Amino acid sequence: MDSINFLDIGFLDILDIVLVAVLLFYIFKLIRGTAAINIFIGIAIIYLIWKLTQALEMELLSDILGKFLGGGFIALIIVFQQEIRKFLLMLGSTNIATKKGLMKKFSFFNFNTEIAPNDHIDIIVSFCEDMSRIKTGVLIVLQRNNSLDFVKMTGDKMHIEVNKPILKSIFYKNSPLHDGAVIIENGIITATRVILPIDNTIEIPAHFGLRHRAALGITVRSDALSIVVSEETGQISYINNGAFVLFEDGQELIEIIKDDLN
Repeated sequence: MDSINFLDIGFLDILDIVLVAVLLFYIFKLIRGTAAINIFIGIAIIYLIWKLTQALEMELLSDILGKFLGGGFIALIIVFQQEIRKFLLMLGSTNIATKKGLMKKFSFFNFNTEIAPNDHIDIIVSFCEDMSRIKTGVLIVLQRNNSLDFVKMTGDKMHIEVNKPILKSIFYKNSPLHDGAVIIENGIITATRVILPIDNTIEIPAHFGLRHRAALGITVRSDALSIVVSEETGQISYINNGAFVLFEDGQELIEIIKDDLN
């Protein structure tokens, strides 16, 4: 019977497995769609090989892989610094302090399959297409799970339902609200004239200006999404997790944003 002692699984073992699964789930959510996902998969493969060599008592290879993983801990912190920052921001977000926010964080335990339609995204993208045709600069930030109070305080707080006339009045070139970003949460404009953090550590094409850098900065410091209309070219850019995507097809953009929000 001693040979099958490894099958004795207690409550703490199950809890350990569940917590590791939750941690891996959120790590995957943070790095999905970025180059970091390939690094993460590579590390996971090396870790599994290390465990296999331990089980097979391959002492030399196990020792080499063990030292590699142990010594690479600091390197991993450097490589994943943006992802670690976003993970800590998620944990420390004020949204998690409420029951609603807590359940939203662990939404994969929620058996309610009803998903918000996010109809306001159609309005936002249609508005951006209108602004693209007349080459008017636009910077819109869509809040997801992470609180954006740390940037909302730099602008003017609002509570207005999203619609085209309101957006046009905000981004009209002579409007006092034109400068800065607009924060939208669940179809509600919650702040205007917001000053976003500029990220100078990531290289972007030279024809992108400060508006694009600001959109990039907020998406690497939180899980927010950004939509930018270039004042020079009229090009619509969508930024998620620090990655730029340029779109010509508005319907495709609508579907991608709704998918990311859900």
